[in-house]
Amino acid sequence: MTGRAPLHKAAAGAVVAILAATVLAADQFTKYLAIDNLPPEQAVKILGDFLIFYLVRNPGAAFSLGEGVTWIFTIALAVVAVVIVWLAATRLRSRLWAVVLGLLLGGVLGNLTDRAFRQPGFPVGHVVDFINTPWMMPAIYNVADIFIVTMMISVALLVLIGLRLDGTREVRAAKDGRPEDGLTEDAAAPVDGRPDADR
Repeated sequence: MTGRAPLHKAAAGAVVAILAATVLAADQFTKYLAIDNLPPEQAVKILGDFLIFYLVRNPGAAFSLGEGVTWIFTIALAVVAVVIVWLAATRLRSRLWAVVLGLLLGGVLGNLTDRAFRQPGFPVGHVVDFINTPWMMPAIYNVADIFIVTMMISVALLVLIGLRLDGTREVRAAKDGRPEDGLTEDAAAPVDGRPDADR
């Protein structure tokens, strides 16, 4: 079974850029709507206790931790963004990794935009949070946070299954006991000889 060839670097970079821009736009647009329509620090029940909008400006990280060192979070977000862009430009060939890193970059840029341009100013701007799901977690978050958390989980899963950034898959043990390398993302065959399902 012949699978699809890995992405060209330009195509991988384009996927990352398009997805990142989409998430960034969605994050900033929803924050604009929240600021324009929600009363500050007042619960607005959308679906009972399942979904509540509660507009706050967060100077810290999750659960408002680190309020006095906001600039550190700005640096951390900037470093993550630079690393993703560097990977996309130099090593990325996998479709799955391109999607995951593009969505993650969009989330990072969403909160980094707040740190850079919202009050009280660069680099300590407060992040706009407004989504509250108390049944799931005691935190208020935003669209960018959703993509950051889910894509970080996705990164961990891709690492666990052995999918490399270049589209090859690490096979940890073959029939003869020797590791096999270099299997492509879409054409890798497991050790029993059957073709892998399309990913």
